[in-house]
Amino acid sequence: MPVGNKWARGLYLTAGIILTGVGIVAAFLPLLPTTIFLIMAAWCFGRSSPRFEAWLLNHKQFGPSLKAWRSSGAIPRQAKYLAFTGMAAGYVIFYVSASPRWPTALAVAVVMLCSALYVGTRPDGA
Repeated sequence: MPVGNKWARGLYLTAGIILTGVGIVAAFLPLLPTTIFLIMAAWCFGRSSPRFEAWLLNHKQFGPSLKAWRSSGAIPRQAKYLAFTGMAAGYVIFYVSASPRWPTALAVAVVMLCSALYVGTRPDGA
């Protein structure tokens, strides 16, 4: 349901358009997640533009994953594997390029592990 304030609606619409653009670009770039940007875009459109929200939810490529997330918090199995691969590759790149001290390396590893556990415990969807 769109918010009543026209300024807030405009901000949500702008954010939704930007997030959709980033999500579409991410679909073509390895290691950059697509779905999270589109989930946030759909949320913004839900508060600003029912037409754009419907377009996103009914999109042939992106719609099924977004609907699965909305209905049950589900993440498709293939998306989970891509997320795990991206997190692992991201950590390796971080570790090799930054040469962090062990407390920083451990902290980043814990955050990545917690993120992977969250993704892994979501139901499989679409």
